[in-house]
Amino acid sequence: MIGHRFSKYTPPPDEEKSDFDRLMKIFMQLVLITSGNVSEALQWLTEVDRQYNLTTPQYGIGNFIEDLKKNGFISEEGPKGEFKLNAKSEQNLRKSALEEIFGKLKKSKGGEHKTSHSGRGDEATTDRRDYEFGDTLEQISMTDSIRNAQINHGYENFFMTENDLEVLESEAKTQTSTVLMIDISHSMILYGEDRITPAKKVAMALAELITKKYPKDTLDVLVFGDDAWQVEIKDLPYLQVGPYHTNTVAGLELAMDILRRRKNSNKQVFMITDGKPTCIKEGINYYKNSFGLDNKILARTLNLASQLRKIKIPVTTFMIATDPYLKAFVRDFTKANNGNAYYSGLEGLGNLVFEDFKKNRRKNL
Repeated sequence: MIGHRFSKYTPPPDEEKSDFDRLMKIFMQLVLITSGNVSEALQWLTEVDRQYNLTTPQYGIGNFIEDLKKNGFISEEGPKGEFKLNAKSEQNLRKSALEEIFGKLKKSKGGEHKTSHSGRGDEATTDRRDYEFGDTLEQISMTDSIRNAQINHGYENFFMTENDLEVLESEAKTQTSTVLMIDISHSMILYGEDRITPAKKVAMALAELITKKYPKDTLDVLVFGDDAWQVEIKDLPYLQVGPYHTNTVAGLELAMDILRRRKNSNKQVFMITDGKPTCIKEGINYYKNSFGLDNKILARTLNLASQLRKIKIPVTTFMIATDPYLKAFVRDFTKANNGNAYYSGLEGLGNLVFEDFKKNRRKNL
């Protein structure tokens, strides 16, 4: 008799990965934390190896460095002959960030921010969901639905109910222009909490997703401190926090200028920040006040939020802090812009950004 015998599959343990792959995963995390400083990342890796015995007598950190150079991840082409990241490493960082953030999102259950704008679109996806009133016959995945009915009710006296139905998700073929604003003020590393590294990971993952899955979309990234300036996607691993105040107005003004030049009808701004606006520019001078919410700075910020609302550019604020008076500022800002706001811990930041990005692609902004 010809056939197949199936037994329990036990995936190979992580130990079966090569020594290079195991060290590479840790090295990529350290490079991001050190803002692209390869030498510092290797020093940290050596210290971690000393404490946790990552290497073996057959494969040491020196072998790993040689493999990094041989495989094109790093080179000794810095201004002083020091190690620097190659483009291959920068792409690897974006891909790793996408897998780390979006991989978890794909496996997780629906979050708190469901949208009624999914469903019938122009382009089918691989996602499935339960049937909802109003879904059309063409959207129903018959194979999955029949399988559910068989599992739920058995093969004999077969019947199907509404609860057995599964629907294929689809997305409209819209094009979206997104500006991602990242706060690089000093507060992003205050109190021993590294908030800039998760923000960089989200930016790299979003860039990789849009580049690979939505190539007709655009993503522009800017950073804001005392001033605001645009950064290239390839420069994201090297972002560092500076001794800056938070000039939210400068960031929003630059975002508005960028989106005015984009031809897409759907435009949006994502802002990742951990604090209140503390700075505005008046001519060539800076007006600063770090002590609470300054009415002068607040008025300029809310006025700009209203301007963005008039030209139909919503701002989604991801506040990685939970101080009550900061929540009050975000609430006023969101009301003025008619946008969205989320309060997130560092671990939940990526999921929220991706859920909101997917949601906004399914509706006309």
